[in-house]
Amino acid sequence: MNRTTLTGHEQGAKPVGREEQETGSARRLHADPRWAAALLAAVLTTVAFCAADVVAGSYPFGSRTRSVNDLGNQYVPFHAHLWDLLHGRADGGLLVNWQSGYGSSFLPDVGTYVSSPFALLVAVFPRDEIDLAVYTITVLKTATAGAAMACLLLTLRRGRWWAAGLLGASYALCGWSLALASYNPMWLDGLIAFPLLCLVGEWALTGRRPLLGVLIVALAWIANFYTAYMATLGAALVLLLRLVLAELPWRRALAVVGRAALTVGLGIGLAAPLVIVVYSGTKHAYPGREGHFAPVGADDLLARLLPTTYSYSSPALYVGITALVLALALPFHRAVPARVRAGWTVLVLLVALSLQWAPTSLAWHAFAAPNGSSYRQAFVLCALLVIAAWHALAYGMPDWRALGAAAVLLVLVAAVASRSTLTHQHHHHTWPVVLLAAAGALGGLALLGLGNGRPVLVGLAALLLVGAQFGEAAATSAVATRTRLGQMDDYASWGDRQQREADAVAQADAWPRYRTEPGRDQTVANDPMMVGGQGSQYYSSLTADVLSRTMTALGDGWTSRGRSLQSLDNPVTDAVFSVGARVHNPPDPHQKWLPQGGGPSTVTREDVPPLVTVRPTAARSTPAAFGPSPYRNQELLLGARVYTLPRTALSGERKGDEVRGLLVDGPQTVSAQCRAGSSVFLWAPHYSGTARLAGGGERKLFRSDAEGTKIAAMQPLGTVRATGRVRIELTPNRLSRIPAQGAVGCLDTAKLRAAVERLKSSGATEVTVSDGTLHARLPAGSKGTAVVAAPRIAGWRCSAGGPEVAASEFHGLIAVPLGASATSLTCTFHPPGLRLGTAVGGASLLTLILLGTLSAVRRRTTARSGEPTTTAH
Repeated sequence: MNRTTLTGHEQGAKPVGREEQETGSARRLHADPRWAAALLAAVLTTVAFCAADVVAGSYPFGSRTRSVNDLGNQYVPFHAHLWDLLHGRADGGLLVNWQSGYGSSFLPDVGTYVSSPFALLVAVFPRDEIDLAVYTITVLKTATAGAAMACLLLTLRRGRWWAAGLLGASYALCGWSLALASYNPMWLDGLIAFPLLCLVGEWALTGRRPLLGVLIVALAWIANFYTAYMATLGAALVLLLRLVLAELPWRRALAVVGRAALTVGLGIGLAAPLVIVVYSGTKHAYPGREGHFAPVGADDLLARLLPTTYSYSSPALYVGITALVLALALPFHRAVPARVRAGWTVLVLLVALSLQWAPTSLAWHAFAAPNGSSYRQAFVLCALLVIAAWHALAYGMPDWRALGAAAVLLVLVAAVASRSTLTHQHHHHTWPVVLLAAAGALGGLALLGLGNGRPVLVGLAALLLVGAQFGEAAATSAVATRTRLGQMDDYASWGDRQQREADAVAQADAWPRYRTEPGRDQTVANDPMMVGGQGSQYYSSLTADVLSRTMTALGDGWTSRGRSLQSLDNPVTDAVFSVGARVHNPPDPHQKWLPQGGGPSTVTREDVPPLVTVRPTAARSTPAAFGPSPYRNQELLLGARVYTLPRTALSGERKGDEVRGLLVDGPQTVSAQCRAGSSVFLWAPHYSGTARLAGGGERKLFRSDAEGTKIAAMQPLGTVRATGRVRIELTPNRLSRIPAQGAVGCLDTAKLRAAVERLKSSGATEVTVSDGTLHARLPAGSKGTAVVAAPRIAGWRCSAGGPEVAASEFHGLIAVPLGASATSLTCTFHPPGLRLGTAVGGASLLTLILLGTLSAVRRRTTARSGEPTTTAH
């Protein structure tokens, strides 16, 4: 039987014979308008994106940094670590990142942050141009999204190639892209995925390119499964609408749905080795903030349709005035079939409503309330607005009635939006840009309607529309860039400070003989990945629960509600974690709130035990075995009593209680008595301000907040004088609390040295580390428990001469009970979920091969029988 393919109700598909098929193939190769449209969309996107940064004076075209929030703290450092991996310079590999968190699972981070094929481009940039590499990748991803959308539009329905290119750029430069994804570059893979997945739906509709469809789905889910999930939902809605508009018999419609479901299932299956590992990683991650959805008002919602409005907590729906006018004109465009008008209009409205309803919002976000913006799925609505605009244009120019109705609706949108504070914040930008863009859009569309058969008028209309789109997009991006910089934390691009840090770390590094800490005075939260070394600093959405709880119990500080761990400058924990060298940096001059001071990066060295030590007891323990005192918890891991915890007194009237702590609302003094010569430490996790020893000690900064998103780390303050009196001067910068007792610890350094010598004498004689494998040679006759100075994250299995078993735990660290004849220890890391993911991926690959083989056999059998086949393109 003849196989015909369908392009939908709008195109009026018909069978195409073999001659027409061959001619069509040649035409596609030489004159397919989709290539021109894709190129135009990519060029417009790139030029407008870069022009906006020129206007904003932002990196790399100005002095303002673009590394705001997580871009500087997470994404640039992860790309830097990827650069090191690709060049063979990283400590660790794809399985374990030995540089962060004293040893963290890296494959889930790969799948979350750097699994996009675009990320590999970092390898061609110099290491000290990592910020430029990430910027270039961001621009290329945005341009690719525009090109993909332009191709989709011309696939859905033929039309002017330059108009498809213009609307493709509208999609790429939508508000979601400029306001959110431009500094969350992994989300841009979802922006690319949506039009590509819609193309996969078109191929399922027409029974073409099944293998390519599976590969595109797999690539989308590998690149960024989070936004790929949203893009897949959106593409499914588009396919369902296309089926409704095609009016297919229900059997054929079910066949299309089955093909699409099989394609998506196999594609996700191929991506399973990474996707399931990431999912498993979230199960072992420290719990973040629980988000609560609250819909925005109609005025804010409509305001985000306009250029130059910005807000982190409302849906960024801007797609350009031209696209918006065309989408508003679609319901009134009588040249468009009524079913098409109604179908796309209803779909846009339903998706818009789904953004505002808590249950559907949760469904869009994979049933996990997002920690941050509640409108991460807004790019799907932006895409639907652009597709609706294309249908209004591809059927012929809307007449004056349709354009008039669209203009009235645009005025109503602006009137309601004028009540929003979002339009008031940037009114000196918003309303002039809206007026100019509206004049350009309506004028260009009017000229286009008049220019039928008149190339000059069509050319003028195209220039006017492109100019209006370019100007408003550049202005919107520039406003978003500057506003973000004023509202969020920001970090300097790679410069002299980072290079000095990296040089100091490189000179001291001797991994795995000991660790080198890049320092407490960090530049970004992931300093070890940026400048090298092996520290406790680690910031990821997948920071392990056991790591965060263990380091908190030891007195460490954190931000981002426990997912961003800091360096703990403490000789006891340095001994426990084999930190033999520590870099000390001057305060970051980019952070103006820090006390400013210059000077070079310096290194202090300590004699520490090896990474693997042997303890006399074989008892298991859990993080719950820790007590309330971080000083005593450190002693548990060290195996010796080295601190004195004196009773303390706070000057002035005592306010507060013994459980929550004492209130500090102004300069006060903490007094205690300790042995002369001991080192003084202050643990005050909920204190914010400075502290120093009376008499001119170094002033140390403590950072916490009242909301519980950050706590302060324990800090060394100096040495006790001969009198034994300890007076700590507190200067809070907000109402704070300090522990009523147990805040001050006095470290006996002689006892610490003795404890270190004992651990060294029984520690491993040699330790080698390679990615997910650690091997240690133990002294003859070792008995008890071997303890590895690394967090016992899920996935470690160890062997001490016997069969490999799941590692035990010693107060949050990897522990292995030793037999009587153990002389070595080997631990290997198996990322949770990798075995299941590999099985699913293998089954999907086998299924794909089997289906491909059956299809090839069927085609060959049909060809031998002489039965003709027809396909459409």
